[in-house]
Amino acid sequence: MGRSAEDDDSDLPDLPPEWGRMVVPDNAAELSAEAAQVRRELHRPTPSGSFVPALLALLVAMVAVLAGLSTTIWAQSAPTPSHPATSAPPADLIGRTMPAFDLVGNGKPVPLRGLLPAVILLTDACACPAEVANTVAVAPPGVTVITINPDPAVRESPPALRALDDPADGLRAFLRLPPRADVVSALLVDRSGTVRKVLPELRSTADFAPELARLAS
Repeated sequence: MGRSAEDDDSDLPDLPPEWGRMVVPDNAAELSAEAAQVRRELHRPTPSGSFVPALLALLVAMVAVLAGLSTTIWAQSAPTPSHPATSAPPADLIGRTMPAFDLVGNGKPVPLRGLLPAVILLTDACACPAEVANTVAVAPPGVTVITINPDPAVRESPPALRALDDPADGLRAFLRLPPRADVVSALLVDRSGTVRKVLPELRSTADFAPELARLAS
């Protein structure tokens, strides 16, 4: 004989009334008939048509996931131009006084302020001997042409050129100009240490001819 849920004096919460009268048997064997019914229900074949909506939903989800992965992979593998567009000159640097950089020449510190006025060529990403030679040719007397971290071939240049190193890359950090392959950047500084012109990409000495003439005055 079983007990109804109402007869149970435990602290269990009340069952929902819509479940009806629940009887808990004293012997688990009394549930054998119900267990057999459940097993028959579980093994009953399901119509194949009932799987169609589930399969469609699964296929849609798979297509969405694959499309997302393809987009991500394409964005990551998109080719990057080897020569990105030239960045605009950092206009906020014009008129500013440069920090007192110490460069290195022949293993010894060389104060940059002692070489001003100067045209400073950042040649660490390009040997570019033509650009260097052209700048030396047009520099007026009293204006120093300095190459920073130059290629060994450029170091064997005329005496008018000072080849120096900037191991800490302080100049590039000040100018916010990362190195670019085959590109020379130029910086014009007057005798007081004031920045007069910044060229992220030096194409021709005509790009800075007016400012260069004023550096010597």
